[in-house]
Amino acid sequence: MTSNSKRTALVTGASSGIGRASADALARAGFRVFGTSRKPNGNSPSQVTMLACDVTDEASVASLVSTVLESTGRIDVLVNNAGLGMFGGAEESSVAQVQSLFDVNLFGVMRTINAVLPSMRRQGEGRIVNISSALGFVPAPYSAHYGASKYALEGYSESLDHEIRGFNVRVSLIEPGTVQGSFDHSSLRPDSMITEYDAGRAWVHAFYEKSKLTADTPENVADAVLVAATAKHPRQRYTVGKVAWQISLLRRLMPASMFDKPLRQQFRMPG
Repeated sequence: MTSNSKRTALVTGASSGIGRASADALARAGFRVFGTSRKPNGNSPSQVTMLACDVTDEASVASLVSTVLESTGRIDVLVNNAGLGMFGGAEESSVAQVQSLFDVNLFGVMRTINAVLPSMRRQGEGRIVNISSALGFVPAPYSAHYGASKYALEGYSESLDHEIRGFNVRVSLIEPGTVQGSFDHSSLRPDSMITEYDAGRAWVHAFYEKSKLTADTPENVADAVLVAATAKHPRQRYTVGKVAWQISLLRRLMPASMFDKPLRQQFRMPG
């Protein structure tokens, strides 16, 4: 692949957290970096050009990609980070609300890839890095819809990687566990709260808040993004952090019944 100084990276959801750290890491590695947010406020990492984009709007995505290509002539790395969180009982969200979650976490990724991929095929190289989650391979209570969006992203990404590898374009998934600051301002609350789930929902929320005290940093995740963007032979999956790695290993090696019991105990689920 061409040297970093001649390469362009595009990072969605780059105003904070993982996206901001990833844009900064790519810029420091020598890429010309464009970051996106719905409403850029000028508070971006140094050497990152911020542009407005709503990944739920196909015209907005097309305009973004056209702007970058007109400026640089190429997009070498696409990092799909824009996303929403949603935690609550599966019964507590309407189908319309879940559709809005998928519109960002899955269909938003598809829109940006569909807009960028033709230019990558023409130039004969490219990297697509999709930010997934440990909840994309381990289902957990009170995260059914968020987990479903990441499970779908994982299947889509792996299939796509097989399809476009012949064009010298690769797709990698980044699978972090709990990350400091994740979804502090971008999580949806269930739109139909049910009293019977109040205690369980509150406990799980407190569990995740406590876990943030020892969670991985956005910079830890950005390190994996940079590896996926620059490795000669990138992997399909990069699991980030000790906890996520251990969970992934146990999920693969343990019988389902043995994995299920400690998971339920961890979340204080009855029965």
